[in-house]
Amino acid sequence: MDSDEHKRVLDPEHDTAALKALTHPLRIQLLGLLRQDGPATASELAARTGESSASASYHLRVLAKYAFIAEAEHRDGRERRWRALHTVTSWSNETMEATAAGRAFVSLARRRQIDHLERSLARHEADMAAGRLGEEWVEPSGISDLMPRLTAESLSELFGTVAAKLEELTARDADDPRAERVVVLAAGLPLAPHEPAGPAPADSVPQASGPAGSALPDPAPADPAPEDSVSEAPVQGAPSPADPDPLDGVPDGPPREGIDSGDLSP
Repeated sequence: MDSDEHKRVLDPEHDTAALKALTHPLRIQLLGLLRQDGPATASELAARTGESSASASYHLRVLAKYAFIAEAEHRDGRERRWRALHTVTSWSNETMEATAAGRAFVSLARRRQIDHLERSLARHEADMAAGRLGEEWVEPSGISDLMPRLTAESLSELFGTVAAKLEELTARDADDPRAERVVVLAAGLPLAPHEPAGPAPADSVPQASGPAGSALPDPAPADPAPEDSVSEAPVQGAPSPADPDPLDGVPDGPPREGIDSGDLSP
């Protein structure tokens, strides 16, 4: 996979502004394109994202301000070219959990990874149907949703084993012309046991009915966003299924110094 010098490790105490900058959807998309396809100009990236050159240029400068990208070698003197400084964005779950800004960022990042999985599935199915991928990819492709019982230590070990094996296989296939880009998204989300449901009060009145007339509970009120939430309003133009996501790759896992978040390669 990626050596430590290719990882950007985010710390909520020292990187608050960088965390906020990276929550903007267009910036995530631009960073992913630079990581996946290499250096490009604002005009080239604008054409790929459907944004104006001025908008792309502004958001690229923000990414550069917080050291996610830097100027690349120019082909000529007419327009800046930009390059990604890291292939992976990572963090410690334990450190992020200590602040509201860190928790908000991790929650947003995980949901972005789920969105990326949905877009990747749509692209995979379209590529297979159109014959852009060979038949050898039919059998190994897929998604699993196993639910084993593990301790926290075993879950940490699982993530470490997957990361080490992925690094080994990536190095082995680096120069193989048969290799294709593969979205590998792993999740380890412990779930607490359900509390036994008590009898409903005699005077309870269901607010709606579901299939076969089953009573539905009142919708739970949404939790208010923390005052220092790092999220920003989305820009126009949602990413297409083909868009890379800087948050993809090996996702954040058990707390350790520098958790791979995959990424944000989109």
